This record gives sequence, C-alpha cells and structure tokens, in this order.
Amino acid sequence: MPADDARIPLWPLPLLIALLFLVAAHAAYLLSIQAGHVPACVPYLEGCVSISRAARHGVGNHLFRLMVMPCAVLHALVWLLAHRWLRGGHGMVVLGVVSATALAVYATFLGIEGETYRFLRRYGVVVYFGFGYLAQLALMRRASRTDALPTRVITWMSWIAAAMLGLGIANVVAGLVVADASAKDRWENVFEWWLGLLMVGWYAVLAIGWRRKRVAARLSSVD
Repeated sequence: MPADDARIPLWPLPLLIALLFLVAAHAAYLLSIQAGHVPACVPYLEGCVSISRAARHGVGNHLFRLMVMPCAVLHALVWLLAHRWLRGGHGMVVLGVVSATALAVYATFLGIEGETYRFLRRYGVVVYFGFGYLAQLALMRRASRTDALPTRVITWMSWIAAAMLGLGIANVVAGLVVADASAKDRWENVFEWWLGLLMVGWYAVLAIGWRRKRVAARLSSVD
C-alpha cells in the first residue's frame, strides 16, 4: 500500500472537540428548560444560567456528561498529537493533558451534590480553562516559530486568545465593581458562556490550520 494511503488526517479531531462541546452545552440547556429546571433566556446576553447549572439536572445532565467525557479524551489526544507534530513542547503537552483531565473531572462530578464534589467541579473548570489557555499560547508560539501553521490561522488564534484574556480581565473587574450579587452572577454567567465558546472555537481554528497544512498521522509518526 502506498505511504499516502496510510496517512490519517488529524483536522477532524479538534473540530470534533468544538462540535461536541457546543452541542453538549446547548442541548443540555434546552432539555433543562423543557424540564423546568432552569429559566429560558439568551445566556450569552442575559446570563440567567451558567453552563454548569444548565447541565446539572435530569436528562440534560446525562447527555452533557455522555458527550463531554469523549470530548475530554479528544482534548488529551489532540495535545499528544500536537507534541509529536511540532516535535517538541513538553510544557505544552503537560498543560494540555492536565486541562483535559480537569474537564473529565468536571464532567464526572457535575450534578452530584456535596461539598467535595462542588470543590472538584469548581476547580475542574478553573484548571480546564487556565491550563488549556496556557497550552494554546504555547502551541501558537511554537507553531509561529516553525511556520507549522499558516500566518492567517495564527492571527485568528491570537485574536481568540486576546478575547479570552479580555473576558478574564472583565470578569475580575465586574466582580470588584458590581455590588449587587444577582447582577454579579449574571455577568459571570455571560463571561462563562462566551469563554467556553471562544475556547472551543480555538480548536475549530486549529482544525482549519491542520487541514490547510495537511497534517496527518501514520502509525509511527505525525507529519
């Protein structure tokens, strides 16, 4: 069999991350609305519910966990493959795999009551976003130095990273200047939905970059 026939394109993997997470969060929210667990609104604008609360109850919770667990596995796989593709970046892959593990922990304990489980969910989210963001920055830095991705793709990734940083700063500022507790919660929920969208959107852009560069895997290597 020719070598090209054995090559497996990698771009569907980060694209699946984006699709699975988006479908899981929004489908769980719709199911929770139908079951009367949460209010209906446009969470990206009104912030009436967080992603966690939208997926905490009933069938929506089961669907969310069913889809996010393989999504966490895909996260880890993408970072391991990225490490081989870029031929280095030990810190990047460690950050990425820890982020993936935190997402799995968060999904596992979502909907389970208890102080310990709340702690695991809370810090699962923090570690997922924080370590995942740092891993993304490390990949962008290494890919730009080695011309591993098209310049335009790196630019798109940079804009997404800047937007995520801006949201993080805005969240901190809102927590300091907004006195009303319910208003503060709404702002935090809005920031969470947008941050989640941007985080998985970055993986969709990575999929575009891998497709354009024809990044593929063989049994023994990643090209």
